[in-house]
Amino acid sequence: MTRKPLVVLGILGLAAWGEFVHWRASRAHVHERLPARSEAVVVLGYRNAGGDRANALNRWRMRAALRSIDPGMASSILVCSGASGTASVSEAALLARYAAERGFTGTVKLEDQSQSTWQNVENVIPLIEDAEQIKIVSNPLHAQKARLYLRHQRPDLADRLVRAADYRLGEAWPIKPLFALYGLRDLARSKRSLARKQHVTED
Repeated sequence: MTRKPLVVLGILGLAAWGEFVHWRASRAHVHERLPARSEAVVVLGYRNAGGDRANALNRWRMRAALRSIDPGMASSILVCSGASGTASVSEAALLARYAAERGFTGTVKLEDQSQSTWQNVENVIPLIEDAEQIKIVSNPLHAQKARLYLRHQRPDLADRLVRAADYRLGEAWPIKPLFALYGLRDLARSKRSLARKQHVTED
């Protein structure tokens, strides 16, 4: 076999691996559906370096959040989470602004104090407690991490988690392997941290 087919096969294999990792993460620690009439869709912001417009990753996350909203629900709220970081406007506000640009006119709640994923989860809890089902939207591996944190902080709310629409086959496929590598490492670190927290609590 010549070199070119091997390179093509390698690229295809890497792309398929990236797709699988994201697909599996999007289905981890969630129900497929629940008998619910209300939902909260939580979208986690990403560092937005300056400017008054959501960056490309935050815009993608919001599009995934909007397509995650179930039109059959009697009540849906969109929760945007993230502090300002180095920007003059919070990630939460930029996400909400982009949702409005996309035509969203439903209920939006902002959580604009969080500086980490742990804080994202901790600070949105008061905003989502009344929802019968909960969706957390981000890159699939990051959303899986947030769901693990919710399981640790509020197991009762974690039992209401359902799958969001943050995975689509072939979407952004060239960068999925890179996101998968980073996400798996980050997820492993988070699991070790949670295990240490649990050990300290038990002691």
